[in-house]
Amino acid sequence: MITTKDIAERLGISVSTVGRALADDARISEETKFRVRRTASEMGYVGNRAARMMRGASSNVVALVIPDIRNSFYSTIAHELSKNMEAEGFQLMLSETDDDRMVELRHLRELSANRVAGVIIVPTARPHNDSVKLLRAVPHLQLLRRHPSLGAQWFGVDDHEALRRATAHLVELGHTRIAYLGGPEELPTGAERLGGFRAALREGELPDEAGRTELGPPSSVGHGREAVRRLLQERDAPTALVLGSIQLTLGVLEELSAQGVKVPGELSVVGFGDEPGFSWWGPGLTTVGLPIQEMATGCALWLLRRLKTEPGNDGAYTSVSPGSLVLRGSTAPPGGRSPSTSA
Repeated sequence: MITTKDIAERLGISVSTVGRALADDARISEETKFRVRRTASEMGYVGNRAARMMRGASSNVVALVIPDIRNSFYSTIAHELSKNMEAEGFQLMLSETDDDRMVELRHLRELSANRVAGVIIVPTARPHNDSVKLLRAVPHLQLLRRHPSLGAQWFGVDDHEALRRATAHLVELGHTRIAYLGGPEELPTGAERLGGFRAALREGELPDEAGRTELGPPSSVGHGREAVRRLLQERDAPTALVLGSIQLTLGVLEELSAQGVKVPGELSVVGFGDEPGFSWWGPGLTTVGLPIQEMATGCALWLLRRLKTEPGNDGAYTSVSPGSLVLRGSTAPPGGRSPSTSA
């Protein structure tokens, strides 16, 4: 096995200089760092990271802790973060919690034991007190969801405004029976999206009974299918539907296709997220677009900058990205036809 001593002998410098150069020590010139790294690569040197961690150094691993990798929002975020981190010499590790706070705690304990450099987390609704303590000891930021106990560094979407605009679009088309399928209010994203839905109804001067809500697991495709099935069986079934998660959208689209529901003739639909297939589903799905790449890049840049500064510089930082309403053919006036399909 090639050691730092072998590299030092090849270059005619001290072992300590080699070690500092490989650790990117500011006391070593860029020219020496380049020579050492090039020689280390040529000789097949592999650093003993375990030994460095035993001396108290952090690893080069950044963790992404998310509820469900099947959600394309999170998988796309993971891909973009991985590329950004790799460019700066860090490796992205993925942890999936299934929105279970005890699973979240187990992952955070393991990450802490392995001296992870930083954490980007989509927290559960009620993080365990021990999870809060563990995160205080490591640079971290919250993504999409925000829990006050986990600090003031957050990257998210203006969920309230995104759902307000989506619902207002249906109100403007003349719908007076509109249903909302979204996550539970205990999740900050669930509460904000539900609030946006209700705000649009108030602004449209519709009565409370004009809006029907079905709240449940936001990562459950099955819940989306079951919820829309129940809604369509009601005597005064809604004429329009607005959705509050990508997985719920997928479930609803599956059920509407299976039942042969005519969209937008029988039901106008506004989805959430913009999957590649949404543009060609039926008449094309009107949906809330999310700035995924921009959020991933912002998260990566903030955390990388934090990792290169001294501890204690964790001032409050909030980045709120606007969603966008992508208009396609799945929405029209009640009983009407999409403008894109009219003669």
